[in-house]
Amino acid sequence: MTDPGKRHTARYLPGQHDLAGDARLFSDVFQRNAPPIIATLSRYLLGQGGAVLEIGAGTGQHAAAFALAFPTLHWQATDPFPEHLASIRAWRRHLLRDDHAPLELDAADDWSSQPDIRTLGPLTAIYAGNVTHIAPWAVTEGILTGAGRCLAPGGRVFLYGPFRRGMEFFGAGNRAFDADLRADNPDWGLRDIDHLDAVARRHGLELEDRHDMPANNHILVFARRQ
Repeated sequence: MTDPGKRHTARYLPGQHDLAGDARLFSDVFQRNAPPIIATLSRYLLGQGGAVLEIGAGTGQHAAAFALAFPTLHWQATDPFPEHLASIRAWRRHLLRDDHAPLELDAADDWSSQPDIRTLGPLTAIYAGNVTHIAPWAVTEGILTGAGRCLAPGGRVFLYGPFRRGMEFFGAGNRAFDADLRADNPDWGLRDIDHLDAVARRHGLELEDRHDMPANNHILVFARRQ
């Protein structure tokens, strides 16, 4: 279990979150943020083929919804935690999509060399939602490093969550959230968009767009150069 003195956790655990009795875990924000995320991703992914790798799929609610929203894509969910992987499988069964079993993946590792990732072929896209701020920097860096190796030319990375620009926060709430995260774990915190862009460029990616989302969140779109 997580430290009860901490306000934030990177894990959903039975007993801390609603449980359906079939291993499904529930994220409190899913109903609010899934529709606008799908609407934004549709600008890039609707009608596309190939595989999309979701890193840090958590409860699996978003992964299941995305698989339904983009039926022409192989939406491959991943996560490092066994209780999350069980929930992802349960959500897919619940929505009668018992295919594409989730993969165990820690983005801080050299995940791009895993055989089960390589079998997906060059990736159409990589999606990570609410990951970068509540994981060590090595995870974010690992996402961008692996993207440079695994994305097809013209492929994209979508990072969803709260971000900052330098020390400018998008709202006082995000500034307080950043301070709370760093108090719980000094390796966490809202990531600087300009720093992300600089790291991405080292791996053949560049910031293509930034979309405003509810609750002062954003979707950052990084495209792999041809």
